[in-house]
Amino acid sequence: MSTHRPLVTTPFTSASTAADVLRGVDLTGVRAVVTGASSGIGAETARALACAGAEVTLAVRNPAAGDAVAERIAASAGGVRPRVARLDLADRAGVARFAGAWSGPLHLLINNAGVVTGGLERTREGWELQFATNHLGHFALAAGLHDALALGAGHRDGARIVSVSSTAHMRSGIDFGDLHFERRPYDPQLAYARSKTANSLFAVEATRRWASDGIVANAVNPGGVATGLQRNFTARQKASLDAAEAAGIFTYKTVEQGAATSVVAAVAPEFAHSGGHYLDDGQEAYPVPNDADLAQHPHGVKEWALDPVIAQRLWAVSSELLGG
Repeated sequence: MSTHRPLVTTPFTSASTAADVLRGVDLTGVRAVVTGASSGIGAETARALACAGAEVTLAVRNPAAGDAVAERIAASAGGVRPRVARLDLADRAGVARFAGAWSGPLHLLINNAGVVTGGLERTREGWELQFATNHLGHFALAAGLHDALALGAGHRDGARIVSVSSTAHMRSGIDFGDLHFERRPYDPQLAYARSKTANSLFAVEATRRWASDGIVANAVNPGGVATGLQRNFTARQKASLDAAEAAGIFTYKTVEQGAATSVVAAVAPEFAHSGGHYLDDGQEAYPVPNDADLAQHPHGVKEWALDPVIAQRLWAVSSELLGG
């Protein structure tokens, strides 16, 4: 796959923070949902949006942790406290309840939450947990909130979905023959990589299907940020991360810098009506062949993460799994 158009660029870089991106931006009247907003990049994304005037809902698995974040955000956002709502992305019924309870328009859906497991874990359906949470849960959430997003599309910048992916996507495409590791030995790094490729493919197909409704989706790579996501890393995973840092594949960002690319996708005018892109360090990433070396292209995006045919197939498979 090659690109025949200029890549979308913005004024922002790897050093930019979410506050930098939002400087001078007024989000009054904008309603946003941020998943996984009880810590890390999600909490900072929510804080930055709220400080710019957005009405933010923290969609979290642990409401008590969400409440604590909401109080901190209120202290820095002029007393405006985000709403906190329970959402377990691995629970299909819970996702449906969250979406069904939403009333009125939605302008920004930030699909930020993610899990990393140290070993094989499954949902009650028998689905591999990382794929089920990171991809299927967000897929079901976006589908359930589609009508609200369509209502929000009347805003001058339309409605946007931000799908948080990762450099990890470069390790693997989608194995449709064994989505849930029922045939091959379980590898948590491989499972995570597949879920992050799925996050990018979702943005491609969601934009194709929903752009006519005024909804676009873009995937983002926040970069290397030390957050609670790494708490379940195995020794092998930690060693791999340390080796990547030592090789210069990435350098750790602050949480404020890690949230910046999500906010670029959420508010930058360059992406107001343009979707299906993969962003890295505030810019649209350049596509690389599937056999490209990660060490040589740490800021690229593999072809398998942007392939429209694969994206359509993944959408169909995901819909079937979820009974849609």
